Amino acid sequence: MADTHTGTCFCGALEIEATGTPLEMGYCHCNSCRSYSGAPVMAFTLWKAESVRVTRGAELIGRFNKTGISDRQHCTKCGGHLMTDHPTFGLVDVCASALPSVAFKPSVHLHYAETVLPIRDGLPKLKDFPAEVGGSGELIPE
Repeated sequence: MADTHTGTCFCGALEIEATGTPLEMGYCHCNSCRSYSGAPVMAFTLWKAESVRVTRGAELIGRFNKTGISDRQHCTKCGGHLMTDHPTFGLVDVCASALPSVAFKPSVHLHYAETVLPIRDGLPKLKDFPAEVGGSGELIPE
């Protein structure tokens, strides 16, 4: 049986569930993630869309889609960020902090060309996205 992880927004009114294991975990340094999160870097866990579902408080989901690619979702009661749907790819990026039972093991830095907080951890630093999903796949040295 697959692992099931549950998490909530900041106030607990909205609950999500993710089944299985993330496809990828890492950090995003893009200006959009930084601006939306109010942080210098965003930690993500990436899942197949069918592996993530809202189990409580779906009526409280607020959405913002600035680019047409990323449907950012938050709780309208507390403002807590939960996830970003990427329908073009069939993937959902769940904020790493939203699923506390997932052991966060980052393997990559995305959009490192835009970083404002250099991190020297030995992980690959991609200029943007991997080539498999339309990025350059170009690595940037630490």
